[in-house]
Amino acid sequence: MSFRTTTDVDYVEDVSPGSGALPPRAWCASSDAKSLSLNGSWRLRVSPTIDAEDDSFAEEGYDAGDWAEVQVPGHWVLQGHGSPIYTNVVYPFPVDPPHVPTENPTGDHLRVFDLPADWPDRSEGEAVIRFDGVESCARVWLNGTDIGEFKGSRVPHEFAVGHLLKPAGNVLAVRVHQWSAGSYLEDQDQWWLPGIFRDVTLLHRPAGGVLDFFVHADYDHVTGEGTLRVDSDVDGRVRVPALDIDVTTGEPVTVAVEPWTAESPQLYDGELVTEGERVPLRIGFRTIALEDGLIKVNGRAILLKGVNRHEWHPERGRALDLATMREDVLLMKRHNINAVRTSHYPPHPAFLDLCDEYGLWVVDECDLETHGFGEQDWRDNPVDDDRWTPALLDRASRMVERDKNHPSIVFWSLGNEAGTGRGLTAMSEWIHGRDSSRLVHYEGDWNCRDTDVYSRMYADHAEVEKIGERLDGGTLKRRQLPFIQCEYGHAMGNGPGGIADYQELFEKYDRNQGGFIWEWIDHGIEHPELGYAYGGDFGEELHDGNFVCDGLIFPDRTPSPGLIEFKKVIEPVRIEGDGGAVRVTNKYDFADLSALAFAWSYEVEGEAVESGSLSVPALRPGETAEVKLPEPAADARGAETRWTVRAVLADETAWGPKGHVVAWGQVPVTARALPTVAPTDGPALDAGERRITLGPAAFDARTGALKSIGGVAVESPRLDVWRATTDNDEGEWNGGICYSKLWRAVGLHRMRHRLDAVELSDDALTVRTRVAPAAREVGLAAVYRWTSDGNKLKLTVSVAPEGEWQVPLPRLGIRLGLAEADAVEWFGGGPGEAYPDSRLASTVGRWRSTVDSLQTPYVRPQENGARADVRWAEIGGLRIEGDPEFWFTARRWTTEQLDAATHRPDLVPGETVWVNLDHGHHGVGSQSCGPGPLPQYHLGAEPAEFSFVFSTAE
Repeated sequence: MSFRTTTDVDYVEDVSPGSGALPPRAWCASSDAKSLSLNGSWRLRVSPTIDAEDDSFAEEGYDAGDWAEVQVPGHWVLQGHGSPIYTNVVYPFPVDPPHVPTENPTGDHLRVFDLPADWPDRSEGEAVIRFDGVESCARVWLNGTDIGEFKGSRVPHEFAVGHLLKPAGNVLAVRVHQWSAGSYLEDQDQWWLPGIFRDVTLLHRPAGGVLDFFVHADYDHVTGEGTLRVDSDVDGRVRVPALDIDVTTGEPVTVAVEPWTAESPQLYDGELVTEGERVPLRIGFRTIALEDGLIKVNGRAILLKGVNRHEWHPERGRALDLATMREDVLLMKRHNINAVRTSHYPPHPAFLDLCDEYGLWVVDECDLETHGFGEQDWRDNPVDDDRWTPALLDRASRMVERDKNHPSIVFWSLGNEAGTGRGLTAMSEWIHGRDSSRLVHYEGDWNCRDTDVYSRMYADHAEVEKIGERLDGGTLKRRQLPFIQCEYGHAMGNGPGGIADYQELFEKYDRNQGGFIWEWIDHGIEHPELGYAYGGDFGEELHDGNFVCDGLIFPDRTPSPGLIEFKKVIEPVRIEGDGGAVRVTNKYDFADLSALAFAWSYEVEGEAVESGSLSVPALRPGETAEVKLPEPAADARGAETRWTVRAVLADETAWGPKGHVVAWGQVPVTARALPTVAPTDGPALDAGERRITLGPAAFDARTGALKSIGGVAVESPRLDVWRATTDNDEGEWNGGICYSKLWRAVGLHRMRHRLDAVELSDDALTVRTRVAPAAREVGLAAVYRWTSDGNKLKLTVSVAPEGEWQVPLPRLGIRLGLAEADAVEWFGGGPGEAYPDSRLASTVGRWRSTVDSLQTPYVRPQENGARADVRWAEIGGLRIEGDPEFWFTARRWTTEQLDAATHRPDLVPGETVWVNLDHGHHGVGSQSCGPGPLPQYHLGAEPAEFSFVFSTAE
């Protein structure tokens, strides 16, 4: 036996990738060789430093009975031992590469296991132990023998252990250090979470068994034939029964096949058979090429409609099970997503199996990011330091070798936000030499020295248009390459806004081949008091707050409004039209429309009164057909009418049920009749009661404030311009305008209301006010004119800006309170929230909800829940009609309370439901990390007039 002393810990700060691990090889989910999962309950001891304890725990017979128990895969800080840390860019330790702090939490893990009774004898082959993911550095012992150490948290490492195994009582000891030299290469925007967070497996390697193998499966789109060649380190045969293939390894064979694409992920089951092992193969034939300045698969240019995906679970962190991974893939497919960038490391390999099976283009990214060095102008950046190059190449090779047999992978990505340097060039050269069948990506290489695509993140709309027009300059090579946005549409909180405008640019210019929304999921950690915790909630010295919650789905994997919007923006069928016909356009890259059925409904005042099926040709990609709609039988004279046409799955698929809506469009027929109230009733002053009556309403005689309508108590209806700022309002990306700071500096969050006059005339009550912030000369003159026909009450609001307004308004409308309200019904946009630059998914119809269900539960509370294009709404016994249509919001707390909340439990329902009836809203944009709202979505301080008609609901 050999043990290191407590002072022999130099490996932690060694820039090398480690020692003792076997060369990387292809990963396969299973074979007929024996395997033993070592997942489950392990013993754990956490020490504050790397040398606080000696190595005696690795000896056979060590008593760890008083140690804690933790689950592997798992992170010890999420199981009650220490705390997580969140940073986006900066390192949470001093930047002194390759050194790390003495205060380096170290987790000693211990697992004792027996071999199954049928485990093969040593004479029948070798055995290896595989670690699929450990953060950030580990040393391993088996039965008291030191077998090596490794870094590279999210790539696999295997060690030969057959000579050490015994039938029972095997002691596997793993010492895991939170910080190491490898941490300098893993500065991704995510939680720092130490532990053994992926599978640990013992694998028998039979004599004559498979070592490494490489499946080459090309497709010729001209002939319709595929060529298969499987290279193997051990000679054997390759069998694909469905294609009548039975050839030796290394021998190419060409047969007619159906190709693999993300739209039709055709896989052929095969088998690699050697003398000692049978390995199942799932083969997809496709060819990736850079042709005519475009990314092409099987001879056709593709448009990436993608997301960036960190691995995340709100309780288990990055320790994901297969069911959770499958849930992610199914959600993506059901929301029209066709691509994933595995930000910013190779995912669990089972996720890639799912991408192969269900169909997603993949950018597989290396576990490399040195973003924190950007804080010091990239001085000492490891990617430009030759001492670190072996570690970079090790990470690249372990990614490529593990994942090379997945047809879903289109790009190898060198990593993320690591600057530029010789190490990246070495990685690119190695990858190109090892696998010429795919393209190489790296966003930081703006000159495209090492890459096959021009990639950017968060380029604004104007720049994307210039790039599409090839007017962006740059090197000659760059100008000849396709463009993708590897990150855009930062989905933090309410938003992102402006993604429909991006999609127009992607579709307008061939060079713009799409992009990846940042990102898939909010990384909130389930917390008993805070709901979901984010940066700073664990007492971190440095943190980046809720910037870790920037996903299209909430931590519990509930789709956010941003995902619903993205599904609509990228839908693969466009349905539009006017009058009695619709134009249907196929926007798939490969598939025709034969898998879809089309259904129509004819709607009167938002309610479907007729429905049926629509015959649409099986259009090929890019084709358009105009399809006549039937003549409606319903008599809808004087009513607002429209057609809604939906494209749905004609039959159940692997990822969606029959009838699942893929795309939809609405075609207006007749416009709505605007509400009218003849001013036949006049206001009456009751001096004794100190009130004014007008039709069904009562007002305070001194202030002119509305108090009730038809017996329904109403509180404080008055002009409102403030909203609880969103994460995007708070952002100031790239030196842009931080609207929250701008608005607060002007004082829009603390407007004061001055009463100037209460005027009674024969047919109206007029209240004149000025709404303005303290310490500023700017203001808004707001005039409320109330009229009635005896049954209904009409409010006309006239707003005129005063002074020199230099800022847009957050919102413009009126806010009022209702004492009792729960059920809500409205005719307008729904079912979910919408804002000016994120409203494509809002469907006009009749909707019902509760006040509580109107809220969008963002991890950090903020403005949410507005319904767009509302014609009328009924709530708390009132019916409210708008001229023009309005934005409707209702909640059980004030805007000010919402603005002050930092976590969901901070919002305590009150006795009043506060209702906003808004004439306008400022757009949301994506300025938390991206551009703010485009000019057309700004809400200027300009003269405005809008009306509401109130009556009691029937």
